[in-house]
Amino acid sequence: MCIVGAAVKRTAEGAVCRARMNRMGQPHDRVFNFSAGPAVLPEAVLRQAQHDIWNVQDSGIGICEHSHRGQVFNRVITEAEADCRKIADISDDYAVLFLQGGASLQFAMAPMNFLRKDRTADYLHTGEWTKKAIADAKLFGNVNVAFDGGPSSFDHVPAADEISASDAPAYTFYCSNNTIYGTQYPSTPSSSAPLICDASSEILSRPIEVSKHALIFAGAQKNLGPAGCTLVIIRKDFLNGANTGLPQMLDYRKHVEKGSRLNTPPAFAIYMMGLVFKWILDQGGLAALADRNQKKAAIMYDTIESSGGFYKGVARPDSRSLMNVTFRTPNDDLDKKFIEEALANDMSGLKGHRSAGGLRASIYNAFPKAGCEALAQFMKDFAQRNG
Repeated sequence: MCIVGAAVKRTAEGAVCRARMNRMGQPHDRVFNFSAGPAVLPEAVLRQAQHDIWNVQDSGIGICEHSHRGQVFNRVITEAEADCRKIADISDDYAVLFLQGGASLQFAMAPMNFLRKDRTADYLHTGEWTKKAIADAKLFGNVNVAFDGGPSSFDHVPAADEISASDAPAYTFYCSNNTIYGTQYPSTPSSSAPLICDASSEILSRPIEVSKHALIFAGAQKNLGPAGCTLVIIRKDFLNGANTGLPQMLDYRKHVEKGSRLNTPPAFAIYMMGLVFKWILDQGGLAALADRNQKKAAIMYDTIESSGGFYKGVARPDSRSLMNVTFRTPNDDLDKKFIEEALANDMSGLKGHRSAGGLRASIYNAFPKAGCEALAQFMKDFAQRNG
């Protein structure tokens, strides 16, 4: 635990805990959290949760203690779905689910429901997460890798002329934002087949074309809340054609029938997502967030481009993510030094993914512009001292 007025402390994980002053001149013991996930949450949401863990809705009972079928949680989940629909303009043609198992379970659940041994699904391979999704899909049917980003080290998402679709695929699967390599589709890829999207690391960070998709899913721990819940948006007519004879917990229809309460749901995670949805509405919705996110990302990419080659971006400019800014210094030793010095300056979570190395600044919805400005200034100072 941090004690106000105490010297800098480092936990076993290496995080810095330091008493600082916020804009109002009050002690503030939080650092800039650039983690790719679990990731930064809105401070207003965290403050409300502090209260509601003790006593939610003046019920005298904390949110973690309420029955998932009681009146209080009924209100929580009903409002969460309604606010999600409002934010993303989700019509009644779609079901909204709050499930468990993370996006990784969806890698298997989607083909289990919509692929068969005599059918083929198209997958656009843009990194580690599509690699896992492809491996799971092969357990249930044929997979056509319609785009393979491996030969180019996953530095971009495909243009239309790079996609080799199969004949009459059961669906086309893509990951809209890759946290590891820092790539993002600038717009929804076109497909004549039903479109399935893993939107885990960019969900609700910009307007989303729900109507172009048959299924969208996203783990919560990037932009929506804590780990433990997965948002699933699924078109009802697509669901009507799903395979039968599935285990109940892996059958989307069963979850729709029970309103995301086929079993005890991740109640606290759903509650937190509900608070985040209200925060998004308070910020002005997805158009306002998209504008803010573009400005934050511009600070980071402008710093990289103006470094005289000291910093090199990983993603191609036409595929750069607004959520995960990936870059490198001239060598691995300087990368390590950068991470250590940034941590000492209250900037945590900048180490790149273990499979890719380098540096990564994740600047999700709740990440403040001031943090981007602080990192940009640190990057300039570091380059000047080490260039």
